[in-house]
Amino acid sequence: MDISALYLKIQSQLDHQLPFVVYRKPGGNKINSFLQNDNHLYGANAYDTSGFVFAPFDNKDIPILIPTDKSSCYTTVSPSERKVQNQNESSFIHNNLTAKKNHIKLVKDGIDAIANDSFKKVVLSRKEEMIFSDKDYLKVFRQLIDNYPNAFVYFWYHPAVGTWLGATPETLVTIKEDQFFTMALAGTQPYVDSLEVHWGAKEIEEQAMVTDFVINELSSKVKSIEKSNTYTYQAGTLLHLRTDIKGFLKNRNSSVEDIINVLHPTPAVCGLPKKLAKSFILENELYDRKYYTGFLGELYINHKGKTESNLYVNLRCMEMSSGKAIIYVGGGITKDSISEKEWEETVRKTETMKKVLH
Repeated sequence: MDISALYLKIQSQLDHQLPFVVYRKPGGNKINSFLQNDNHLYGANAYDTSGFVFAPFDNKDIPILIPTDKSSCYTTVSPSERKVQNQNESSFIHNNLTAKKNHIKLVKDGIDAIANDSFKKVVLSRKEEMIFSDKDYLKVFRQLIDNYPNAFVYFWYHPAVGTWLGATPETLVTIKEDQFFTMALAGTQPYVDSLEVHWGAKEIEEQAMVTDFVINELSSKVKSIEKSNTYTYQAGTLLHLRTDIKGFLKNRNSSVEDIINVLHPTPAVCGLPKKLAKSFILENELYDRKYYTGFLGELYINHKGKTESNLYVNLRCMEMSSGKAIIYVGGGITKDSISEKEWEETVRKTETMKKVLH
């Protein structure tokens, strides 16, 4: 099947209000899809069924699954139409003074809580709504593919939940038989013209917290684990600090659910200690993150005779609703955070989505 035929099938799913997901993995050129044959809302509370999972930030809520056995699954090759990114293009101006005031207050409250030893780190977020009356969401998906070759790009729809699109740079976990891979990603600054940049103490400390947490928490669940050196990683127009973590599970029957429960929500999207940071988020953000900072991806998929799960953190994403695009962004707060700069970081992060909407 060529790409045009696949897009026609996806448009038919939309016309008939049937769930689907279409996506492209980082660095690849294959477009994969799950087109669900009914409009039932399947839960993935057991994590034992093959399909595509879409999970919320709050792990008390049940994830949604598009099951393999309830779907038609297609793979095709994306045409090579990648655009050269203008990395130096000017930032979109955000003139919502109320949103700025509210976010700066939220960050200050987070910094105060850290100073009072409530937790070491907390990730605080906000949403930004834009008028977007164009209903051609496939066009937005194609723009994301063209502009973000190294991200996990997706277009997800369920009539009972809504429409989401994103281009996330962060892997939650990849499991192939008894091998696993994950990453610790934290710290942000704009990409200008080089990966040779200076990282401040705040970003280095924040990234080290995430790395230490993942290593410590996973060590008891796996047979072996090792990490790479920390390096600067480019994701679109932004740079992050990244450490790769890999190893072997105790056996091939090790539960993916156990690994997910350890990792999600990661300190990169929640904070440390997780329970205290999450409580602060739920009490102080004053909006529902829904599926932002949740996770999504393939669960128990057969690839060339081997079972794989490929899951990604749902960052750089937006929800399409009633003529609006709702963009979700956030950033990690530590004792060294400066509230004004944290606001500016969220503005930069909105550009990933705004770039394909304008």
